[in-house]
Amino acid sequence: MKAFTYVNAANEKEAIAALQSAQRGTMLPMAGGMDLLGMMKDYIVSPERVVSIKGLDQTIAAGDGGLKIGAATKIVDLAEHAVARKLFPALVTAAEGVGTPQIRNMGTVGGNIMQRPRCWYFRNEEFNCLKKGGSRCFAVEGENQFHAIFGDGPCHIVHPSSLAVPVIAYGGRFRVAGPNGAREIDAGEFFQMPNANLYGENVLQPNEIVTHVILPAPGQRSASYEVRFKQSHDWPLAAASVNLVMSGSVVKSARIVMGAVAPVPWRVAAAERVLAGKAITEAIATEAANAALAGARPMSGNNYKIRIAKTAVKRAILAASRA
Repeated sequence: MKAFTYVNAANEKEAIAALQSAQRGTMLPMAGGMDLLGMMKDYIVSPERVVSIKGLDQTIAAGDGGLKIGAATKIVDLAEHAVARKLFPALVTAAEGVGTPQIRNMGTVGGNIMQRPRCWYFRNEEFNCLKKGGSRCFAVEGENQFHAIFGDGPCHIVHPSSLAVPVIAYGGRFRVAGPNGAREIDAGEFFQMPNANLYGENVLQPNEIVTHVILPAPGQRSASYEVRFKQSHDWPLAAASVNLVMSGSVVKSARIVMGAVAPVPWRVAAAERVLAGKAITEAIATEAANAALAGARPMSGNNYKIRIAKTAVKRAILAASRA
């Protein structure tokens, strides 16, 4: 690991000041360090300055029927929060599935949302892939069983965050702060495809940080479902979060978002339209799942993802309908 200086910012103001005083590309913020330290050890990133943002807000506050979650909140604290479990079960389910107990006790909500792609070509210093300034995406002709089935490249990563998927399903927003002040960004507009931002994954400006996740009042029923190779310490192969606004037993409106299938959390309006105006049955859930995957374009090694993504969507819908 390259030597670096460490700044322990006590609060948001100090963190922004420390980030602003460094030149772009020479510093990085660190919360729990679950992702950043591994990338530094593998020489994927080599900052000259690391700014601790553990001093940011770590509270979960209820208000106006929703929640305001500090980005420095530990994932375990979100998973064990009684109000969050009652109002936002899809988010709590996703939090419970993150990593291992040790990771959930160290990792933060903001860190999970901001983690970098887990693509093995991006993570391996021996491969100068497209996302690191190289000339090609090695997944196109290489091992791509865990890569995207939506998005059409040019980089075929999948977004690794488990928490971002339900946040978008709930219509959440991110508060970000930086040298030019604070602003709020709709979570569905926060993440960017590789053709818009090849070297990053979101709309953050230089030296901005995510400080809060803001969730409005949810629909009456919601759920998440993830498919993994193993339950412990694994990223989802496919995931789905569903948020339903009901009129009696009939779906008034729905928000359905898939994870681990595209370079961004992937909202599927076609599946939402299938549910609107209908009571949920297994047949309707199957129809919506088929609609969600209708536009999938698998690579040479990941055609299986279509089936398991359909399963994730269907089971999330059925779980939400029974909530």
